Amino acid sequence: MELGLTAKQALVTGSTAGIGFATVRSLLREGAQVTLNGRTQARVDAALAQLRAEFPAASVSGIAADLSSAEGCQRLIEQLPEVDLLVNNLGIFEPKPFEQIGDEDWLRFFQTNVMSGVRLARHYVGGMRARNWGRIIFVSSESALQIPTETIHYGMTKTAQLAISRGLAETLTGTGVTVNSVLPGPTASEGVTRFIDQMIKSHGIDAATAEREFFRSARPSSVLQRFTTPDEVAAMITYLCSALASGTTGAALRVDGGVVRAIA
Repeated sequence: MELGLTAKQALVTGSTAGIGFATVRSLLREGAQVTLNGRTQARVDAALAQLRAEFPAASVSGIAADLSSAEGCQRLIEQLPEVDLLVNNLGIFEPKPFEQIGDEDWLRFFQTNVMSGVRLARHYVGGMRARNWGRIIFVSSESALQIPTETIHYGMTKTAQLAISRGLAETLTGTGVTVNSVLPGPTASEGVTRFIDQMIKSHGIDAATAEREFFRSARPSSVLQRFTTPDEVAAMITYLCSALASGTTGAALRVDGGVVRAIA
């Protein structure tokens, strides 16, 4: 199936691992020219080395920049002034009791998870509008709809992304620029792998048992009853970036394994 992404310039933030890295790989397979991003040059270089070995003929580059600050976003924009596809994937996660979430934590999560995407979309949307074509994706979470009590500040930022995505889509009414959100559920990313490893060590169980226990106790509404893979989430993101998704905008699409108990 031709997705119409050949030679499209893409930026995927927070993409040296996990969903972001899987999205870069998926876009490269479709012929896009992709820029990945990470906080450190070492992580960026390692990701680029892996991708260039896998896709020797592909056009892939990387920019090291901490996008949790306005200065970091500006540093990236100076190196990459225009894109056709913007995937706002950068995000941080940290379980913490509500009473222990200080002001600095609320602001740190908002700056990283929300303002990074706001700043980049604000810059790139002008060029997309002028070309009458573009895709902006906010990688939110099922936690935007079912706020987890163990990380309320994270859930707040994911809900904020939905509001921004829908509002921005409406400002682009009648153009060829679409804006959507993707809501992953529990995904087998680096953070989840570390969490499962801790369960294995603390409870003396194997990985399969740890996964079953997680879904039994923490996400019993999951229909899949397993972690989704980064590749499964990346497939949805790639479709929304494509020419085939021209009729989808202002939407929030779930890749949550059925965790959210809703039919619409």
